[in-house]
Amino acid sequence: MPEQGVVVPGDVVIGADSHTCTYGALGAFSTGVGSTDLAAAMITGEIWFKVPETIKFVFKGRLNKWVTGKDLILHIIGDIGVDGALYKAMEFTGKAIERLSMDSRLSMCNMAIEAGAKSGIIIPDATTETYVKGRAERKYKFYTSDPDAEYSEVREYNCADIEPKVAFPHLPENTKNISKAAKIRIDQVVIGSCTNGRLEDLKVTAKLLKGQKVSDHVRLIIIPATPKIYSDAMELGYFKTFLKAGAIISPPTCGPCLGGHMGILAEGEKALTTTNRNFVGRMGHPKSEVYLANPAVAAATAVKGRIAHPDELSKSRR
Repeated sequence: MPEQGVVVPGDVVIGADSHTCTYGALGAFSTGVGSTDLAAAMITGEIWFKVPETIKFVFKGRLNKWVTGKDLILHIIGDIGVDGALYKAMEFTGKAIERLSMDSRLSMCNMAIEAGAKSGIIIPDATTETYVKGRAERKYKFYTSDPDAEYSEVREYNCADIEPKVAFPHLPENTKNISKAAKIRIDQVVIGSCTNGRLEDLKVTAKLLKGQKVSDHVRLIIIPATPKIYSDAMELGYFKTFLKAGAIISPPTCGPCLGGHMGILAEGEKALTTTNRNFVGRMGHPKSEVYLANPAVAAATAVKGRIAHPDELSKSRR
């Protein structure tokens, strides 16, 4: 929806998917509702909300190498838990957020629901303007928090302390730093979904996979998030790199993220994925395991056949 200019800054948006909260990256209030609620809203043009309290998350400093918005949100969820922002809005701010790309912002707001939040939101700025200008279907408005805004809580983080994260089974809150993650053997790697299937994600994946081969025992599935991203990635030559490395490229879809198709895990199998949830049975058999990470960690893991740091691929080229 943001890609096509349907959702713009200042909107109030509902969708029959919990990850509708993704659109908060543009400075819109967006949240998921049940199918019945959505049908009622379509018929009446109205819906009832309780105005949520807001937790403010301030990220200071600069991001370490390989750290993305995915790692920042996993860091938060690991800190406050999967119910730490229940029915609240999560406002992401600070110098590090201001420097985030739109792709990374979308990934971050996408997982606000994994902390129980009603929505995630980032104050629109020049990065937002660059993204929406020329694609917005209608006028938009940038809103910002009042200087005297009241928050239920304010949490501050120093980005110097944050490294790539891995969420262990079976909750997104079970996060560990990549340096502390055991070198667990992985059967499948998935790079894509509404969380990390954007062009920036595919670009870093192609960079790391160039000249590499996927481990013999690993299935690497790459799923561009939209037809446009699929087309752009193909034109940029990323697909050639993926295919040479031994990856499978899927059409745009949720894929195995919700246990739908193409990549369903068998009993005892382990997957590392850039998707948003790792609940029991989320990607297949209830006795399978799902680990969550960013695309760089996923690419390195696909090559090494175990959970791996992206720097391991850099070193192997020397």
